Amino acid sequence: MFSLLHNFGWRDILDIIIVAFIIYRAIILIKGTGAFQVLVGLIIIFTVFLFAVIFKLYATEYIFGNFLSSIIIVIIVLFRNEIRRALIEVGKNPFTVAQNKLERVSLTEETSKAAFELASKKIGAIIVFERNVFLGDYLKIGVKLDSILSKELIVSIFTPPSPLHDGAVIIQKGRIAAASCYLPLSTEDNISKKLGTRHRAAIGLSELTDAFSVVISEETGKISVIRSKKISEAENMEDLRNQLLKNLKYQYEHGYNPIKSIYELLFGKFNEK
Repeated sequence: MFSLLHNFGWRDILDIIIVAFIIYRAIILIKGTGAFQVLVGLIIIFTVFLFAVIFKLYATEYIFGNFLSSIIIVIIVLFRNEIRRALIEVGKNPFTVAQNKLERVSLTEETSKAAFELASKKIGAIIVFERNVFLGDYLKIGVKLDSILSKELIVSIFTPPSPLHDGAVIIQKGRIAAASCYLPLSTEDNISKKLGTRHRAAIGLSELTDAFSVVISEETGKISVIRSKKISEAENMEDLRNQLLKNLKYQYEHGYNPIKSIYELLFGKFNEK
């Protein structure tokens, strides 16, 4: 033990921090998702395999051994969405500059007015705000607009019989990049059955990217903000404005920050403002 500690250097400390950081990010990535249950299942299978090896249960060892021999392929198949999200996190540009304060205020005001006008008429809508992860795959599916965001335009897009009312509007760099965009539906089993297709689509997008969405329910007229698989209802105009401003803050305040992540790993999370 003394010899081990004597040879323990800064490289070993760095090595432990890197491995601990990777494990931490992996747990955060799958926490609260169906993937976490899959991981628990794999751990149980591995435990049974070790038990079979120790007690020489040859048939059990053979079956589980063959399964574990293909574990890499199994992990890629079962965790494909989580792996994709992890690679997106790594590929983010930590120096990206978001909209300035005036642009954010304008986006917030126009979006809030449009959302509450649509809600008052019980017209369903989903407005997606791109953050650090490029939403090019979903923009291709929709109708390109590249227009200034305004309450009137948002309302006219989602009001039937507009040909663009079905699907999502995607806001990119402060402008309406495209409308009638189709988003991936969430496959999580723990989502409330009361939520409709728009909510499932917004949650599905948040599982794969860091975008957030404003969803208006045509059944209830309620307005929700969805980000990171979390749903937050907006009780009034001021509440929606505050939520939008919070989510539109500069990337270095709320985006991926490796220094912040290491700090959180070692000392716990920052207190949110």
